[in-house]
Amino acid sequence: MATIFITGSTDGLGRAAAQSLLDQGHRVVLHARSADRGNALGELRSRAQGIAVGDLSSAAETKAIADQVNAIGRMDAIIHNAGVYTRPGRGATAEGHAETLAINTLAPYMLTALIERPGRLVYLSSGLHRGGEGSLDDLDWTRRPWDAGTAYAESKLHVVALAFALARRWPKVLCNAVDPGWVRTKMGGAGAPVDIATGARTQSWLAASEDPAALVSGRYWHHLAQQQPAKQATDPKFQDELIDRLSKLTGVELPEA
Repeated sequence: MATIFITGSTDGLGRAAAQSLLDQGHRVVLHARSADRGNALGELRSRAQGIAVGDLSSAAETKAIADQVNAIGRMDAIIHNAGVYTRPGRGATAEGHAETLAINTLAPYMLTALIERPGRLVYLSSGLHRGGEGSLDDLDWTRRPWDAGTAYAESKLHVVALAFALARRWPKVLCNAVDPGWVRTKMGGAGAPVDIATGARTQSWLAASEDPAALVSGRYWHHLAQQQPAKQATDPKFQDELIDRLSKLTGVELPEA
């Protein structure tokens, strides 16, 4: 049985993945944005291997999350599930970054760099990532007028590119990105066409399954099927430029192979 860390696992897709993996007998380390949210998990928390607490919009708290996970022990897999959708404005974190960028891009990058390397990495993206090309010109939205939809699309392009870059750089780690679809969660709304179990299935499968079909790397998935992501996400030059920008924005270097 595997030990799996899931960011953003107090509700929505993260919680559904945690419940599914626990039901399969795996060990799960949860993540909550605050102690109050963690305490509200009730029975799920009592079943978990542990819980890391911290706000992913804060670089300091993101680093603390990495420390908490490392203190529990090496993970077999990590599902980078946490994210925000459309923010009404750019906002500004304590470090001055756009909130969408900080939570959806910088946090998974930092956790990837700082948590002891697992056997598998899964990044939650979106089909909307295909509308995010061109982001490197103003990654942190310091010059452009704010566009919530574009910022979200860019952030989801970033994590696909990160997954593909890591598949190249870390050949011993299975690195994949997942589009869960438009799911009936707080983020997706009650009118979304995909039920939460279907939305959580692919990332749970990639994190823990020994099915040969799941033991691949550098792929983009939707409902257990491989799909072709945006061309820019598969471009090694874009991947390397993105990682260089993220390293400079966060002050955190991504370890080499």
